[in-house]
Amino acid sequence: MTNPSGPRDEPLSWPVVDSAERFDGWVIALRSDTVRSPVDGSEFVRDVVVHPGAVAVVAVDEEDRVLVVRQYRHPVGLRPVELPAGLRDVDGEPPHEAAARELYEEGHVRAADWRVLIDLLTSPGMTDEAIRVFLARGVEVLPDGDRFAGVAEEADLGVAWVPLDDLVAAALAGDVQNAALVAGVLAAKAARDGAGYDALREVGAPWPSGAWPSGDRDGDSSAG
Repeated sequence: MTNPSGPRDEPLSWPVVDSAERFDGWVIALRSDTVRSPVDGSEFVRDVVVHPGAVAVVAVDEEDRVLVVRQYRHPVGLRPVELPAGLRDVDGEPPHEAAARELYEEGHVRAADWRVLIDLLTSPGMTDEAIRVFLARGVEVLPDGDRFAGVAEEADLGVAWVPLDDLVAAALAGDVQNAALVAGVLAAKAARDGAGYDALREVGAPWPSGAWPSGDRDGDSSAG
């Protein structure tokens, strides 16, 4: 589902004349880049949160319900409604395989049909974090004995199936706020009511700019 004549992000890179690492943590890093403007030659500093990238899944069953999870999120003090999702933190793992792993670990579900639903840059003014949201159909709920044992926040993971239209209404009402969830369910509704799910991009479609964003700290620039 592409429109070559429509609006499109433009790949562009202004010169970086200096870069200093400020922090290197378990998930993110922080660096300060001194950027030179090609417009007037001025230089300015921009702090960049470096992120490995993430995946999320809109898993839809035959009743048009979406699998959602809940877990405690310490930075915002909420237990929000979310999609099964996770970091791209396994070296060399293609995004759709990471998504399938997260769907199994968080939702105890496998899916037979996968499509690329939507790609997100969560806050491009401060971070290179990129999320690819997949659509999964042909879902199979696994027996309780096959369930993944979560730790930390995931030890209190809640799982539910919610009608897609109810999630869209909740997003528009401000009752759910998770960015991947909101974007994912709105995109799923647009696809369902438009050209249909089968018109979505194939599971191995490249990232629109031609490579997975630079936040992939393991050096794997593949997008599928």
